[in-house]
Amino acid sequence: MTTRTCISLALAIALATSAGAAEAPTVSPARSAAEAGLVDIRTRAPGIALDIRYATSNNFTGRPVPGYEAAACYLLPPVADALAKVERQLRSQGHALQVHDCYRPVRSVQAFVAWARDPHETSRKAMQYPHVDKSRLFAEGYIAEQSGHSRAATVDVGLMQCEAGRCTPLDMGTDFDFFGMRAHTAADGLSTLQQANRTYLLQAMAAAGFANYPKEWWHYTFQPEPDPHTAYDVPVD
Repeated sequence: MTTRTCISLALAIALATSAGAAEAPTVSPARSAAEAGLVDIRTRAPGIALDIRYATSNNFTGRPVPGYEAAACYLLPPVADALAKVERQLRSQGHALQVHDCYRPVRSVQAFVAWARDPHETSRKAMQYPHVDKSRLFAEGYIAEQSGHSRAATVDVGLMQCEAGRCTPLDMGTDFDFFGMRAHTAADGLSTLQQANRTYLLQAMAAAGFANYPKEWWHYTFQPEPDPHTAYDVPVD
């Protein structure tokens, strides 16, 4: 199977599964991660690298996002187990994951929506959506009123190369949360190395049951979702 065929198949699976999750989930009344049954990924993969940008100002909104009180990664247990499996496999091959986001509170999604509807806040446009008008972010599929992240089964990850105990991010063609066609997993115009890195990540994640969202090379949802009808709004702390 060719690289392009592998990517096309994975994208087809992602489109089919995302269509089944279109129904709005019920928001759990849980008030803490423990009450919601969420687990910290580092209980499964202690050394996994976290770059949780929504807990900082280094994200497309230009400020820490409500709901992210700590730079932590919470997931439902089967999803955390699967992600830890990917990390172990990559480590055995001299690579590793860099995790940018995991569970995302409903309140954080609402903050993204409010930001997207504010035409005056464009402080990060040049860095993260230079070729897309902010008013088009909903229509283009980069911002949504609901997020699979809130169901604790979706992750945003990058790929790193590890040598002599040190891991450095690989060139994936764009940064995380770049809104534009170049971030599409099978985008045209990538270098051979950039496409190879995306394909390697895609195959590693798919082997553990994760399907990619075709407009974001970093975005993966575990399939089948453990609880596709429940979202959470407990803080990441």
